Amino acid sequence: MRKISIGKQDYESLITSGCFYVDKTYFIKEWWESQDDVTLITRPRRFGKTLNMSMLECFFSNKYAGRGDLFEGLSIWNDEKYRQLQGTYPVIFISFAGVKQNNYSDTVKKIKKCIVELYNKYDYIMESDIFNNNEKELYTLIKDTMDDVTAQGALNTLSNYLSRYYKKKVIILFDEYDTPMQEAYVNGFWSELVDFIRSLFNSTFKTNPYLERAVMTGITTAEYSAVRKFAKQTSNGSALAETISKESIFSDLNNLNVITTTSDEYCTSFGFTENEVFAALDEAGLSEKKDDVKLWYDGFIFGKHKDIYNPWSITNYLDKKEFKTYWADTSSNSLVGKLIQKGSPKIKKAMEKLLNGEYITVGIDEQIVFDQLDNDEDAIWSLLLASGYLKVDSMEICVSTGEQKYELSLTNLEVRVMFQKLIKGWFMTGDDSSNEFISALIDGDLEAMNYYINEVTLNVFSSFDVAGKDESRIRPENFYHGFVLGLMAGQRNNYIIKSNRESGFGRYDVMMIPKHSTNEAGKKLPAIVLEFKVKKSSEKTLEEAVQAAHKQIEEKRYDEEILTLGIEKERIRHYGFAFEGKKVLIG
Repeated sequence: MRKISIGKQDYESLITSGCFYVDKTYFIKEWWESQDDVTLITRPRRFGKTLNMSMLECFFSNKYAGRGDLFEGLSIWNDEKYRQLQGTYPVIFISFAGVKQNNYSDTVKKIKKCIVELYNKYDYIMESDIFNNNEKELYTLIKDTMDDVTAQGALNTLSNYLSRYYKKKVIILFDEYDTPMQEAYVNGFWSELVDFIRSLFNSTFKTNPYLERAVMTGITTAEYSAVRKFAKQTSNGSALAETISKESIFSDLNNLNVITTTSDEYCTSFGFTENEVFAALDEAGLSEKKDDVKLWYDGFIFGKHKDIYNPWSITNYLDKKEFKTYWADTSSNSLVGKLIQKGSPKIKKAMEKLLNGEYITVGIDEQIVFDQLDNDEDAIWSLLLASGYLKVDSMEICVSTGEQKYELSLTNLEVRVMFQKLIKGWFMTGDDSSNEFISALIDGDLEAMNYYINEVTLNVFSSFDVAGKDESRIRPENFYHGFVLGLMAGQRNNYIIKSNRESGFGRYDVMMIPKHSTNEAGKKLPAIVLEFKVKKSSEKTLEEAVQAAHKQIEEKRYDEEILTLGIEKERIRHYGFAFEGKKVLIG
């Protein structure tokens, strides 16, 4: 087995060191023959975007002229036309992958620093007498302290200088363009950053006569919503109206071809195909692990091509030979966590379906509007799809409306485990009260259940906004419903957890159906039915609310679903949860 290099994203270093590499050089030919001026390719993180961009630089950049050794034996080198093309263009390669500041000022400073570092690489061209004194002076103005306008036009200016120096138009490679914008959304300065980025991109890609072609990569096709006001004449005189329009930061770029995860172009250029993965497993002597690897790491779908694997997970598995959440653990998942934790009960119930191996049916807009994520639930699913956490199982178009509806499910076992960890983490209190509560629940220890649930609520309820901004418009039970489901997240190995499903003559709140008779520790696993009640003004005590919950379980015959599975009546437990603010009573 060739040596596995973890995290190496420099193509030259990877090839010259003889490390494990899956040939993706056909991407060079596919992109070049597309004839697109500017190509934006979105893929989830850790899918080989940076390595492919480094590969493009090594192939096209005149810095690598005569370096055919980097491509010998690979598919692109079989074509004489491309052998002649290698190393013949000035190339500008810039990345925003490291721009992860938490405020506007520092973000712009970091972007400027990236530009300055790029300029420093080409200081030698200023020794040429083709540039006049004014141009040389302008070059020296590119520094950390430069104004925003200068920074926004800097890549255009550098294109000018390089094109004249080498007497050839430039190729621009822009990696991870949307990293600062995702950070801006999480940290609340999205609207400030949009204008700066938009002007930078317009200058670089639209009004740049020195540009041959460009490739951009990112996770999303970032957009923003703008409120436009207009005066409307009415019978009563002039009235002011507002309309909200969705605008892309690329809206002025009429030369841009956007390639998303649902596009057929370049569908196998990022990520590993199943044939590539299985060949690697054979090389590593791990042929017998193909089914397990498929369960853990398969499931990504790009365009019409299924069975795409995440390269980061595969290379780590080949190296360590252990099944872990390699890809999922490479990010804090802060944006994903924020959207789900602060989302409505509807979002949480959809997540519950996904965690149970089911699918959800939603509308998808790949032109993600970041500043609408708090209000548009479909935008959340769109982001999760673009980020690789969800996959498209099928799509239908309504004939009458033309509306597209997508069936989405979790991508694979790695993603499912990641979400279980994420949700469980929201309820960790430091003293392990949440775990103790679950143990007491399974043991049927009511006294311990009540003690630990109140410990958890005191620590969690102050910061956990399960209802989000719509709390006033939903049933109060939904807040607590989502909370308790979160506590159950770590029990999915032992239980099938369902909520809001029909059984008997009604819809229960939560049902826990044991997958086995005992857990890993040999503890007997009961079937459990939970009903939630928020204390009404007519009820004097929480005990009355608990009694109302038990009465509903009995009258609605919620046990029917469990009994039909062959689970004995005596193995079923009923719990009523009564809530009043942070106070909880279980009976």
